[in-house]
Amino acid sequence: MPQIPLHYVDLRTFCYATEDEKRVEEALRTFLPDDDEPFEIERTESEGHYGDRILVLSARVENADDVRHVLSRLADLESFDDLIDELDERVTENTELFLRLDKQAAFAGDVRLGDGITFRGKVEAYPAKKEKAVANAEEVLERLRERD
Repeated sequence: MPQIPLHYVDLRTFCYATEDEKRVEEALRTFLPDDDEPFEIERTESEGHYGDRILVLSARVENADDVRHVLSRLADLESFDDLIDELDERVTENTELFLRLDKQAAFAGDVRLGDGITFRGKVEAYPAKKEKAVANAEEVLERLRERD
């Protein structure tokens, strides 16, 4: 995949008081590159409505090779064709591609749409219009599908 039409990808998940932080981090790392040095994950503490601790784990992937890695994990989706068909609903007017990924499946190393992990990718589009962003996102996902 020579050119990546994404400026960056943000991945974010919550670790609730009832969850094991290491397991939640492992689920998030399912989508991150695993080079010699672990990818940096930012941690922010928050508080739930009833005073319970919520830890927000997030990572921004900006390097083109790292973005390729994240996208290659998306290619493992069983519903990959549905994802391509839904791009018009998943790309915003601000040229951002949104997905929700299954945190429980990610912990097991699987990639599924679901709840738990938010994927937000800023799609390159010149001019910065939704239609152009949808076309660029479709092009990169089609290339991923052909590669597999």
